[in-house]
Amino acid sequence: MTRELARLILAQVCLHACMAGTRMAAPLLALREGYSPAAVGVLLALFALTQVFLALPAGRFADRHGLKRPIGYSVVAATLGAGLAVAFPVFGVLCVAALLTGGATGAAVISLQRHVGRAAVGALALRRVFSWLSIGPAVSNFIGPFAAGLLIDHAGALPNSTTGYRAAFFLMAVLPLASWLLVRPTRELPPMPSVLAAPGSIPPSAWDLLREPTFRRLMLVNWFLSSCWDVHTFVVPVLGFEKGISASVIGSILGAFALAAAAIRMVMPLLAAHLREWRVLVGAMLMTAVLFGVYPFMGTALGMGVCSVLLGFALGTVQPMIMSMLHQITPAERHGEALGLRLMAINASSVVMPMLFGTMGAVIGIAGVFWATGAVVGAGARAAWLLRD
Repeated sequence: MTRELARLILAQVCLHACMAGTRMAAPLLALREGYSPAAVGVLLALFALTQVFLALPAGRFADRHGLKRPIGYSVVAATLGAGLAVAFPVFGVLCVAALLTGGATGAAVISLQRHVGRAAVGALALRRVFSWLSIGPAVSNFIGPFAAGLLIDHAGALPNSTTGYRAAFFLMAVLPLASWLLVRPTRELPPMPSVLAAPGSIPPSAWDLLREPTFRRLMLVNWFLSSCWDVHTFVVPVLGFEKGISASVIGSILGAFALAAAAIRMVMPLLAAHLREWRVLVGAMLMTAVLFGVYPFMGTALGMGVCSVLLGFALGTVQPMIMSMLHQITPAERHGEALGLRLMAINASSVVMPMLFGTMGAVIGIAGVFWATGAVVGAGARAAWLLRD
């Protein structure tokens, strides 16, 4: 790992942790105020809503302007969103914070992934650098929820007090500022020649990329597996709340998932020469299906933690393989668009799915949400198998 890549990973950790901590604290505050699981599903969906509309423009913007300008705008939006939650910790403002922190994270990750992918040469290098880069979200998914949970339980006079929530949101507002300091020394890569050659021409539609069967299949697999992340993020706080588990323990369960994902991603660069993308994706989908089948039977925090760790190992392998394949099958001058299309697709799902999970949870129970998702992702493993061609 180079020093520059390490800085970019740390920058991603700080910015993504802001969103992850806010995404954990906001639903718990809403539940404390008496809002239903369906309302919490809507709140969680808003973390992805901005990314649905911004992903493609953000990808094109990154293709034209590189790394630093998108990151700068993202830092401003994330700090503003979490800062508003500090000043006004009410449901309506939490929805605004979700929109701002979610959109900021999406725009930033597109520019980071594009920059790192362009700097790598060859399939092996792509697998390695994206394995390293993918450690960032995994670590931040631990740091954000864990730190927020500790502050919620211990920063106020009483656990779960408004003061504790304000302290958690304040920390989330400060974290993105460190991201900008880490990104500033990075050397920008020159724009692609084809982008410079025709400044007045009409660019091809990003949807043209979907005409390629391999790209379509890759997006489908990505959607199946990203839905599993959404299920876990949504169900664990609700399930923990129903069982009377404290905020810090719920944060630890989510954090254990993130740590496991980070651990497996730290190993993957060492094994990159022996990995094949389609095999890793098939294995991750089958293992996830099995774990979703047994997760609802875990009646204690310890049992939930074990399932969370194993699920983190399975899903932690996915993103590096997806990103490696995506950069291999799309034109270099359209990497930003391809990344934006991918992010738009999975976040469109993330807008709809939490609301669907909330409705399903009310009708068939939280266990039913796990089992239904496990059945779908298990059946979808065939699409990953076909990527071998």
